[in-house]
Amino acid sequence: MKALVIYDSVFGNTEKIAQAIGTSLGAQVLRVGDVKPEHLNGLTVLIVGSPTQAFQPLKPIKAFLKTLPSGSLKGVRVAGFDTRADVQEVNSRILTLFVKLFGYAAEPIAVRLVKKGGTQALPPAGFFVNGKEGPLKDGELERAAAWARQIQS
Repeated sequence: MKALVIYDSVFGNTEKIAQAIGTSLGAQVLRVGDVKPEHLNGLTVLIVGSPTQAFQPLKPIKAFLKTLPSGSLKGVRVAGFDTRADVQEVNSRILTLFVKLFGYAAEPIAVRLVKKGGTQALPPAGFFVNGKEGPLKDGELERAAAWARQIQS
């Protein structure tokens, strides 16, 4: 299995999740700006993650996904993840409504990966941070590693 984890991060939380996923899979982990076309050659698994900001992935992740040629992920198992605040903890009815309407970053990442020819290997996943900047909630690194291990099943 040749696996790659691509991420972007603002406060370092998404990077920590990406590293946990990469370690779990024995995968290479790259920040989106460091990805070169040759990194995508011969992949069997591609996992992409971003913080959720304004209910969507960061611009560099969206740009990366947009530039992937159509059909370029044929035969590749794909998954998307994000980091996010816990809406229940924030306890805002307006924010809860917006999340129901617009969602989080993981879902559009996963949809775009499938549109590029990938086969969804895992449902999109979100990992929680405390507040806006983090740190990660306790147990999230372990949960990310366990989520990623399911791709090998």
